[in-house]
Amino acid sequence: MSGEIFGESAGHAGATGAEDPGPLLRLVRRQELAFAVVGGANTLLGMGLTVLWLTILGPDTRPMVAVVLAYAIGIAVAFVLHRTLVFRVRGHVLRDFLRFCVVNSGGLLLNVLLLELAVTVLHFPDRPAAIVVMGLVAVASFFGHRYISFHRPAVAADGSRPDPSAG
Repeated sequence: MSGEIFGESAGHAGATGAEDPGPLLRLVRRQELAFAVVGGANTLLGMGLTVLWLTILGPDTRPMVAVVLAYAIGIAVAFVLHRTLVFRVRGHVLRDFLRFCVVNSGGLLLNVLLLELAVTVLHFPDRPAAIVVMGLVAVASFFGHRYISFHRPAVAADGSRPDPSAG
């Protein structure tokens, strides 16, 4: 059962039954819920950081500077929290971070394109469309991080890695 919860049976990131799942996964017991908790907390952090930077930088600074600074801190925090609390992986920090940034950038692009499509082409109301699109992008991001950002090859019961040329 723990393999299903933490996803190691599919060869992606996640704690095995023999490893400690960590405090968040012990509490929520599902990787998807842990992802949502970390994402929600990081969203609140981003909001707070944006307001903080707007306050620190003052009214003469363009608001986009505050957003960029908040995003830079927020993506680093999100990476550490997702890596340690949700996907529970070790090693390959730089590779994981670069992939994490690519998946996040893809999520931003997907969000922009889908919202534009929903509002301008399909004529859905903008606010409900934005909420639905953000939900869809959050789900896509979970799978992007699971299978791209923090992906690890499957490990056999004896600890060996399967031969990718076999089969």
